Amino acid sequence: MLRVGLTGGIGAGKSAVAKRLAKRGALIIDADRLARKVVAAGTDGLAAVVAAFGPDVLGPEGRLDRPALGARVFGDEAARRRLESIIHPRVRARTAELIASAAPDAIVVNDVPLLVEAGLAPTYHLVIVVQADTEVRIRRLVETRGMTEEQAAARIAAQATDEQRRAAADVVLDNSAGLGALNARVDRLWRERLQPYERNVRHSRVAPSDGLLRLVDHDPTWAAQAERLIARIRHAVGPPADVSHIGSTAVPGLPAKDLIDLMLAVPTLDEADALADALARAGLPRRRRAGSRVEQPCPGVPRYAAVAIVRRSRPYRKGFGKQRALAAADQRKARPPWVRTPTNAGRIDHGADSGGPCGGP
Repeated sequence: MLRVGLTGGIGAGKSAVAKRLAKRGALIIDADRLARKVVAAGTDGLAAVVAAFGPDVLGPEGRLDRPALGARVFGDEAARRRLESIIHPRVRARTAELIASAAPDAIVVNDVPLLVEAGLAPTYHLVIVVQADTEVRIRRLVETRGMTEEQAAARIAAQATDEQRRAAADVVLDNSAGLGALNARVDRLWRERLQPYERNVRHSRVAPSDGLLRLVDHDPTWAAQAERLIARIRHAVGPPADVSHIGSTAVPGLPAKDLIDLMLAVPTLDEADALADALARAGLPRRRRAGSRVEQPCPGVPRYAAVAIVRRSRPYRKGFGKQRALAAADQRKARPPWVRTPTNAGRIDHGADSGGPCGGP
């Protein structure tokens, strides 16, 4: 099973992406729809909302008066958090039930408007962000939801920024050009990335490779890519996990292999073995080590990730991984490019499918 997080700002077109993914065969879990169900008439969720905000948020038929509730919480941080403390746990519980009942080969897409704001990105194998120009989003909200331009701009400003969403995104789908172009991007994403990734996760196997490690130009997003992977690893194995970005992509400003190298330090190799299943479920199955050679060039960002679990045989020094990467870079002229810098004894490698060739969709 592959777990995908889908998000985007209001008016960006997230619902259109969800519909297209559903047509391709994805199981869509709509957080907004669940949020409405958990406070439907007669539920304990609605009773909790009334207890917190008073009977004025009830309509004449005993249903939630959403405009009245919205007026109470919009612009009031404390009220919003109180409402979220009622709704979010119930939505999470229902989401867990739906995921547990899904088929083993399902691609489960969680449609979550506040995915970034809630810090949920590390809980998914992959996060898709839908974006569109602010002017386009305002026009859509005016035309389809009856908002004024000022209301639309205020709703957009109240959410996470585009930069914050992009920082959490493994895939960014631009929806400024229209539905036809968006559907084509979604179809390619489904075919080239989501389906292969699901199969790899289900069979606990590393993404197929031609055995080449290609040198690519420096990409300023490598550090952010590494941070997203580190967050997923920490979510999978526990927050105390000691994970570092190492290797050539950790060196600013230099060309590098198309590989994000990470190091997870553990006290013993027994602990490393115990983490194997958790890492595999997170999309990082154990891989066999093999020699690689380097080919130039291939445009795009790194296609794969590798996690080396190493026994910490001496006190760990902050920045050691980056120092080692810099030393390896300095030695390139004197050593064949396919010779890898030795690592600590007791290394166990894990790999992840992070997309199609040369960056993917």
